[in-house]
Amino acid sequence: MAFSAWRGIAGIIHPTLRPGALEEFIRLLPEGIGVLPLFVNIRRGTREEFGTVMGAYEEQIALLAEQGCDAIHPNGAPPFMVLGLDGEKKLVDGWEQKYQTPIFTAGQNHITALRALKAKSIVGASYFPGEINNTFAQYFTDAGFQVKCMEGVEVPFNKAQELSGEQVYAHIKKHFLKHKGADAIYMLGSGWRTLHIIDLLEKDLEVPVVHPVTARVWEFQKRLHVNEKRSGYGHLLEALPAMAG
Repeated sequence: MAFSAWRGIAGIIHPTLRPGALEEFIRLLPEGIGVLPLFVNIRRGTREEFGTVMGAYEEQIALLAEQGCDAIHPNGAPPFMVLGLDGEKKLVDGWEQKYQTPIFTAGQNHITALRALKAKSIVGASYFPGEINNTFAQYFTDAGFQVKCMEGVEVPFNKAQELSGEQVYAHIKKHFLKHKGADAIYMLGSGWRTLHIIDLLEKDLEVPVVHPVTARVWEFQKRLHVNEKRSGYGHLLEALPAMAG
């Protein structure tokens, strides 16, 4: 059965069964955009686990393409970032050809948003501890950005949603002030509940923030030719800059 919505259909595949990000995404979308959400069940958030999930993503992509989605977003930046920029592109290009539907990953979405904001350098934050943050940093370096830092919060993967926005704000502000001169702040991961700190960070630190939820709302609007601005959640949704190139 194919579904329809009068402004378009967004297909999204969430990486975990953790609630929060889907609800935020739907609340921020303009009226008339339909959402078909599916899930893969990432549990541990390790590099090894990320290497096992592409088959599950493709199964869900095939199902969403069959339902006539206007664009499909396999969400979850880390599983694709560990492939590297070129490996990710090759995979997505193959899926687009096979399923004849526009597809964009979280990492591709974040690069597109940063370019739309004309950012050249970033301070990044994630809720992944340890060396995998170097892989995330390399992904953006390969995309042409100067990564001043990519700093993870020490928290278990299944507890990221329990971090307070105030804790995340303090983490980001500390590293932004330490690594001076970044054009933008980048927040990796949809697990934390941090929409309410985007405006505060932008006002206090005077640079735009790319947050995964607002970035995907912005790109789906652009891909569906919808332009409905939303205030209170940062410059990206308030200005709705054009997708670059």
